[in-house]
Amino acid sequence: MSRQLWQKISAPLNALFVAMGLFAVAALTTPDISVRMRLALEALLVCIWAAYLLELILALIRQQTTAARIAMPAIAIDLLAVLVPLAAFFFIGKRDQSLYCTIWLLKPLRNSAFFQLMGRVLSNEARNLTGITSVFGIVMFSAALAAYLIERDVQPDKFGSIPQTLWWAVVTLSTTGYGDEIPQSFAGRVLAGLVMMSGIGIFALWAGILATGFYEEVRRRDFVRNWQLVAAVPLFQKLGSSTLVEIVRALRPRIVPAGTVICRKGDVGDQMFFIVEGFVSVATPNPVELGPGSFFGEIALISGEPRSATVSAATEVSLLSLYAVDFQMLSNNSPEIGEIIRKTALERRAATPKA
Repeated sequence: MSRQLWQKISAPLNALFVAMGLFAVAALTTPDISVRMRLALEALLVCIWAAYLLELILALIRQQTTAARIAMPAIAIDLLAVLVPLAAFFFIGKRDQSLYCTIWLLKPLRNSAFFQLMGRVLSNEARNLTGITSVFGIVMFSAALAAYLIERDVQPDKFGSIPQTLWWAVVTLSTTGYGDEIPQSFAGRVLAGLVMMSGIGIFALWAGILATGFYEEVRRRDFVRNWQLVAAVPLFQKLGSSTLVEIVRALRPRIVPAGTVICRKGDVGDQMFFIVEGFVSVATPNPVELGPGSFFGEIALISGEPRSATVSAATEVSLLSLYAVDFQMLSNNSPEIGEIIRKTALERRAATPKA
C-alpha cells in the first residue's frame, strides 16, 4: 500500500477504531452484561490494540528507512496507544483494565492540523492569556474572601472558611450556578451579582483573545500559501515584493476537480484565471490544453466581451482567479500589473483561443 493511500485511509480508520473501542469500554462497565458478550468486547479491544501495535511497528520502520520523518508527537501518541493498555493489563485489576483503552481518544488527533494551529495560537497569545488568567485568579480569591467575611456568620457550614467559599467563587464566576451554596444576606447577593458580571467579562476576553489569535494565524497561513501560489505563476515572477503583496490580496485560490467546467462559452466574463498546477482544456475547433503558468479569460475581463470558448479542468487544477473589480483596483494601485496583463493578452489574442 502506498504512503499516500495509507494517509488517506488512516484518519477515518483510526476514527472507526476509536468509536468501536469506546463503545466496548462503555459496554464493559454494564454490571449485568453476559459472559459471552464480555468476552466478545474484550476480544474486540485486543484486536484494536493489535492493529495499533502493527501501525506503530510500520511507523517505526518508515522512520528508519525513509527520508520523510514522522512527527514525534504522532509517534508518541502511537506509543501511548500501545503501552498504556498493555501496562494496565499487567498492573491494573481486571475490573478497570479496559478503562485505560480510552487513551485511544488521542489517535484521531495524531495528524490533526487543528492542534498544531492551536499550539501556535496559544504560543502567540500566551502573554495576553496569562494576563487574563491572572485577573481571573485575583477576582476569584477576592470574591471568596469577601463571601467569607459577609456570610461566615450567616452560613458557617457553607461559608465558614475560604476554601469553601473558593468553590462558590468558581461556580459563580463561571455563571454555572449549581445552587449548593447561595448567599442569604443582601450584601452577599450583591457580591454574587458583581462576581457573575465579572465572570462574563473575563470569559468574553478569553474567547476574544483566542478568536483573534485563530483569525490572525489562519490569515497568516493563507497569506503564505497564496504567496507561494502567486510566485509560481511566471507572469508575476519578475514583479517586486510590494507588487506581489497587492496581487496576493486580490487573487483568490481555488481547487477545481477534474472534469469540472470552469467557464462556458457565451457567459459574461467577470474574472480571469491563472493556472498554478494541473491542466485545462479549451473547447475550440482545435482543442487546446493549457498548463501551469498559463492564463485564460483575460479578454473577457478586459473588454467585457462574452466568453468565446468553454474551458474545463482536464485534471485537478489549482487556479488563481482575478475578478474585474480587483483587476481595476490593481491597475489603479499598480499600473505595471494591468499593463503586463493587457500586453500579454494582446500578444496571445491571435494565437491562443480565447475564453
